[in-house]
Amino acid sequence: MLESAIGSPNGAGWSDIGMTKTDIILETRDVKRHFVTARPIFGAPTVARAVDGIDLLIRRGETFAIVGESGCGKSTLARLLTRLLTPSDGTVIYDGHDIGDLPEHEMRDLRRDIQFIFQDPFSSLNPRMTVGALIEEPLRVHGIGNAQARRGKVATLLSRVGLSTMSADRYPHEFSGGQRQRIGIARALACGPKVIIGDEPVSALDVSIQAQVINILEDLKEEFGLTLVVIAHDLAVVRHMSDRVAVMYLGQIVEMGQVEDLFACPKHPYTAALIAAIPVPQIGAKLNPVQLAGDPPNPIDMPKGCRFHPRCQFAQSRCRTEAPKLSDTNCAHSVACHRADELNLSGIRDLSNTRRSSARTRFELYRTARAHSDGVKDAPATI
Repeated sequence: MLESAIGSPNGAGWSDIGMTKTDIILETRDVKRHFVTARPIFGAPTVARAVDGIDLLIRRGETFAIVGESGCGKSTLARLLTRLLTPSDGTVIYDGHDIGDLPEHEMRDLRRDIQFIFQDPFSSLNPRMTVGALIEEPLRVHGIGNAQARRGKVATLLSRVGLSTMSADRYPHEFSGGQRQRIGIARALACGPKVIIGDEPVSALDVSIQAQVINILEDLKEEFGLTLVVIAHDLAVVRHMSDRVAVMYLGQIVEMGQVEDLFACPKHPYTAALIAAIPVPQIGAKLNPVQLAGDPPNPIDMPKGCRFHPRCQFAQSRCRTEAPKLSDTNCAHSVACHRADELNLSGIRDLSNTRRSSARTRFELYRTARAHSDGVKDAPATI
């Protein structure tokens, strides 16, 4: 069992953020992960700040999404939450216990509680092992059940994710991408985890298969009382399945809040740009995206002040010299922007009709697949 306990976080108390200590299952306190990219003979080493001071409180039983551009540090943060990477600084706390200095036997107990679904379902599955052996492996490693009980558990898990029990004797290359991702989900569920972290679990799949996998994750969450942490690019997926969402940019959280609140009323220009970038599948559609100048800065050479200011059309002199802190605009919405109270940014309810139609179509695909599996009529989508 885990031994060391951690008290309440510094700064705001649990009641100040509408939570109690027992509500929180996963927490980070000023977590950083820096990678040394070069060590010259003379001078300081070159460091890339992939994750640079993140504070998160993830509620028990919720679906928490982390979004942002490629290279912003989302996947690194996910690996820090599972201690697949160790922080350069800061603390990761699971269920009240600091996981940073756990000895080997306690870390093994933690692995049962926190599982990972990888982005590429093919490369995460050993091609030399049958599906049955892949799913059974975590049971065997943790000493759960005898051989017969484990085989029965494998059959149950395959059925639960929509695969035939005959699949246990086949190899990963014999399955489609969506089926391989279901195998990855079954393997993650094998030890009865409390938290599942998905690193873009549906980004490599087409839309119809995405809907199936998302529905499986939602059903399993309800059935087993799971907490889901989802890393994603696709904002349609995020809005459909998440309770809260955090937006990352260059290793830091720039906005965080309830998903509907954040989509309807973004406070940070970067969040508004991500929402405005939802594609419109219509020939000749006139787009009016938020203008972002250039590419994200190099994480080895961060800009002074606000890290977003070189690309922000609303930047002022203060933005170039003073880094904004993540602060609450209300009890459920936080933003790191000096001009958050001044800007009137467009959310998903304010987008053009063509863009709203595109988003509605995406959401209806997910809703239709879910309704079909439940045997009920499609529920109307609202945007």
